[in-house]
Amino acid sequence: MTSTTPVSVPDAFVALAHRLADAARPVVRRYFRTPVGIDDKDDDSPVTIADREAEVAMRAILGREVPEHGVWGEEHGSERLDAEWVWVLDPIDGTRAFITGMPVFGTLIGLLHRGRPVLGIIDQPILEERWLGVNGRRTTFNGTPVATRTCDALAKAYMYSTAPQMFAEDQAGSHRALADKVKLFRWGGDCYSYGLLASGCVDLVIESSLKLHDFCAVVPVIQGAGGLMTDWRGQPLDKDSEGHVIAAGDAAVHRAAQAILSGERHG
Repeated sequence: MTSTTPVSVPDAFVALAHRLADAARPVVRRYFRTPVGIDDKDDDSPVTIADREAEVAMRAILGREVPEHGVWGEEHGSERLDAEWVWVLDPIDGTRAFITGMPVFGTLIGLLHRGRPVLGIIDQPILEERWLGVNGRRTTFNGTPVATRTCDALAKAYMYSTAPQMFAEDQAGSHRALADKVKLFRWGGDCYSYGLLASGCVDLVIESSLKLHDFCAVVPVIQGAGGLMTDWRGQPLDKDSEGHVIAAGDAAVHRAAQAILSGERHG
């Protein structure tokens, strides 16, 4: 079981997170909209040389600066997962967007403290946009504080989900029911949608089948902007979560979304 006691993230770790994002940016930019080779992983998701090189660049910094910390990387495996602090790296979240030239992907850098997300960066290297969330601090966008917006009803809400393929057959009906109740629903966005939620442009992001590297960095960003991010049962997200997530800018719309999703899926 993960601790729920608030933890203070050292400033040095925040600075380190920025350096990781700074290291990944030029790698990703160099390969964007170029004819890169694409491989399919065991789960049929695509991966490119940009994914792999960006993670190598970040891991090299962690190996020099904090060799005692753990690392969970999407492309190059994990080490020291029993460490107090574990960095979670997704060099390109939204590889399908990347390989088709859409700048809505991002580099995700998360930090776990004893299994709980406490720091996160969403970095869009092409647009040079960066959201930073740190436990106990206000989320920033390119250094300026941001906040989610008030939305007290689903009928007023703007909602995103990345793709219908991420929802299992027993989840599709509840997702459809929720999408039918909001004011505006769109597919797409990958991690970029969560940044827009933190900045008050979007009210809900509903996803499923996510892995730790997909959501770890996002949790502190949403929470630090005044939003909520839980699983479909309303439970906090940690390293053991299944990856069915509700991100909301307002508690009222979160409750309404959860009632639909949990009721159909678990009721």
